[in-house]
Amino acid sequence: MTAASPGLAPVRGARRARPARDLAIQAALILAIGAALAFLSLTAYRHMVARGIPLGFSFWNQPAGFAIDQSLISYGPSSTVGRAFLVGLINTLIVSALAIAISVPLGFVVGAARLSPNWIVARVAAVWVEGLRNTPLLLQLLFWYNAVLRQLPSARDSIALWPGALLNQRGLYLPRPVPAGGFIFVAAAAIAGLFAALAIVARARRVDRDGRLATGAITYALAALVAPPIVASALSGAPLTFDWPAPGGFNVSGGLHLFPEFVALLFGLSLYSSSYMAEVVRGGLQAVPKGQREAASALGLARRQTLLLVTGPQAMRAILPPLTSQCVNVVKNSSLAVFIGYPDLVAVFPGSTIERTQAAVQVMAITLGVYLVLSVSTSALIGLYDRRQMSRGGR
Repeated sequence: MTAASPGLAPVRGARRARPARDLAIQAALILAIGAALAFLSLTAYRHMVARGIPLGFSFWNQPAGFAIDQSLISYGPSSTVGRAFLVGLINTLIVSALAIAISVPLGFVVGAARLSPNWIVARVAAVWVEGLRNTPLLLQLLFWYNAVLRQLPSARDSIALWPGALLNQRGLYLPRPVPAGGFIFVAAAAIAGLFAALAIVARARRVDRDGRLATGAITYALAALVAPPIVASALSGAPLTFDWPAPGGFNVSGGLHLFPEFVALLFGLSLYSSSYMAEVVRGGLQAVPKGQREAASALGLARRQTLLLVTGPQAMRAILPPLTSQCVNVVKNSSLAVFIGYPDLVAVFPGSTIERTQAAVQVMAITLGVYLVLSVSTSALIGLYDRRQMSRGGR
């Protein structure tokens, strides 16, 4: 042993020198990247100064000078650029949130249908997935907008989808809620009921070691969620009414008007994203060991019960990570709205602001930053739910 010890000294010295060498390489790489960024920034600054391009953000409070058809907040051509940015951001958030809310459950249904023992159901689900997933999203948006919505009848011959819902060339009309003075009490009661239902669910899961909710806990949670707003509404004297759309001579009066650009974007995003989510769900369900399904069948559970109680909860661990990526893609793909005229963030801010303010660098930097924040926030929210499920399953 003593004769071998002198030979180990160079090896130990090399091991000690390796961290220092790795640190030096990383420092050199950081310096190189920093130098490249500094060079590019300085070059851009010089060209902007030479061409008289604005360098600051003074354009933010300048009049926008353009109109926006669809806006949930008050806006006009005399409003500021910052106001136009807010309109575009709200439109992007609305269509992205609704598309995620539609595509996720639809993807779960189609993904489970692909594994159905019924040959017709499985083939229809396969055609759905392959047909939507293998065609470009932009073409699907143009199809919904030009080949479907623009071919609908005029307002005089509107199609009644269900009572209070009219569809025509000008878009979709739905009943518009009109809150009265006492609606604030109903909203407060609904929020209080939501917190009470969440508290009941949390307590039931703490008591039950398996983390499953008993039938009584579900009943109490639903009662706590529904009863307070109903009671508050009865005591306040129906503080919420609806403005129903009514077809007229050349237009539809009243109701909530959803423009065809919004409807086409929502349909296209939801259906296209559901095809990818369906494959994620199918892969997650197939990742569950076959013995789990056989054990559930031996216990006498029906196929639906096996899916909801056995394979579904186990598959969520494999489904959530790729499902998060698909939800983030919904937010990013919403930027294609500019091709069908929906005033999202890209269409309103870079599309209409750059040519008026000439502040291309600032506008594009803000837009890229907003999409980065939206994508990271979406991923963080779903990741938080994933970690809660993993910690609950590990107890």
